Amino acid sequence: MNDTKYMNPYLAGFFLGLLLLLTIFVTGRGLGASGAVKSGVVATVTAVAPAHTNNADFYKEYMKEHDNNPLMNWLVFEVIGVIFGAFISGLISNRLNLTLEHIPTITSKTRVVTALIGGLLFGFGSQLGRGCTSGAALSGMAVLSAGGLITMFAIFGGAYAFAWFFRKLWLEGGK
Repeated sequence: MNDTKYMNPYLAGFFLGLLLLLTIFVTGRGLGASGAVKSGVVATVTAVAPAHTNNADFYKEYMKEHDNNPLMNWLVFEVIGVIFGAFISGLISNRLNLTLEHIPTITSKTRVVTALIGGLLFGFGSQLGRGCTSGAALSGMAVLSAGGLITMFAIFGGAYAFAWFFRKLWLEGGK
């Protein structure tokens, strides 16, 4: 029997909504994480190939928007806070462990590879969709954006469609 205590999901949703409203009020923008990854990519490309950054329109515009320091973007600090907060939450609730969970019918390697592929595809898709679930869907719906609503339906619809095909990776017996 698992006696792990989790926060009430309704209370957690309420707090997420408050945080979203506060973020929109303070920054004029909603929450999002994919922009932090973009800032990291731009900073890496700038460090490794500064000539490419100076010649490519995408990088030049991004650097101009962020005063030539992409890591000073508030989304970078948001993601650092999320990581730090998740660590503190796991520590407080005694759920901090470094185990790789998977069902007996798949190997650890399969679990890691499929998780990485899924993460890369979701990251690529978030760039094509101009935002991640937080930025495009949650923040978009908070400001009653039609794009946010469409994004949310696409995310959940896609998840349900793909879940049937990949259920063997997390359900014993693949039923």
